[in-house]
Amino acid sequence: MSGESNGVEFQRPRLIRFSDCDPAGIVFYPQYFVMLNGLVEDWVSDGLGVGYHALIGERRVGLPTVKLDADFRAVSRMGDRVTLGLSVAQLGSRSITLSLRCFEPTSGELRMQVRQVLVTTSLDTHRAIAVPDDMRAAILRDAPALAAAEAAGKA
Repeated sequence: MSGESNGVEFQRPRLIRFSDCDPAGIVFYPQYFVMLNGLVEDWVSDGLGVGYHALIGERRVGLPTVKLDADFRAVSRMGDRVTLGLSVAQLGSRSITLSLRCFEPTSGELRMQVRQVLVTTSLDTHRAIAVPDDMRAAILRDAPALAAAEAAGKA
């Protein structure tokens, strides 16, 4: 799986909790998806400055996952302090491809990584819609390579 990034990685520290783990004492793999969904919400609100609650609740724009490719590399245990990272790999007219990862912040050991494709949809019609202009501008602000590619495409 390619972990390419076209800009700044949005990061959040995360403590691995008892509720994240299975009887073997390691993260039960679906819990990573819960953690990463929280990271996406934080990125939309804090990284992009769009406001996830307003996007979903007021503007009625959804961000459903249409493709998910995960690669698990090493275990995380209760009490571990990890960092979750998110960067935009591709920006389409109605989709956003994210590179997400969980890693140990001191050593950089990769615990798992995900490539996720989100599609912007109307929550009223459940049909794909254009990535909202304010989201697109905020993504491009933090991703010079994507901004250059988009500018070249419009020239």
